[in-house]
Amino acid sequence: MSIKKLHYGAGIFISVFIVLHLCNHAVSVFGAAAHLTFMDNLRVVYRNVVIESLLLLAVLVQVISGLRLFWQQRKTANSFYEKLQRWSGFYLAIFFVIHLSAVLGGRYWLGLDTNFYFGVAGLNNYPFYLFFVPYYGLAILSFFAHIASIHHQKMQKKVFGVTVAQQSNIILVLGVVGTVVILYGLTNGFGGVRIPQEYEVLIGK
Repeated sequence: MSIKKLHYGAGIFISVFIVLHLCNHAVSVFGAAAHLTFMDNLRVVYRNVVIESLLLLAVLVQVISGLRLFWQQRKTANSFYEKLQRWSGFYLAIFFVIHLSAVLGGRYWLGLDTNFYFGVAGLNNYPFYLFFVPYYGLAILSFFAHIASIHHQKMQKKVFGVTVAQQSNIILVLGVVGTVVILYGLTNGFGGVRIPQEYEVLIGK
């Protein structure tokens, strides 16, 4: 199997989880309780040794193969969507390493439930949100940008009269809208979320 096919296969598997994960975050517009309930339902599916191990393996494959493809294509990407695929993939690789390290560290080192409050502690406290807002925002945008780029590469026909380029542009717009909605929910309408005491260790309290 070529590195591209391996990367593509792992990416499809990870994308299913990411879409569910982003839907979970979007539910936060209805409050922390709604987010936690949705997460508990999802955890029935993915919070087990088999699925989690497969996800971690897929991410490892995705990061290694993605960085290799990034290096191989550093001089061949010419069009907008080729460059977008390359750089969005590079950011996602970095994000995966940092994010998973933080989640696993929070779970096994700090002994925290890596739930809604674990994810939003930095988003809702100064000066941490100066890092975490662009950190999370760019991750969501990069995911949609990567999907849009792959769609532009693989899609060959119009849909309801909409050209391939327009379809990819729509995916990008959905990414921008989705990013705003998710950040709005995770920050309680940009008004801030009260962080439980046990999670204050994440912000140095």
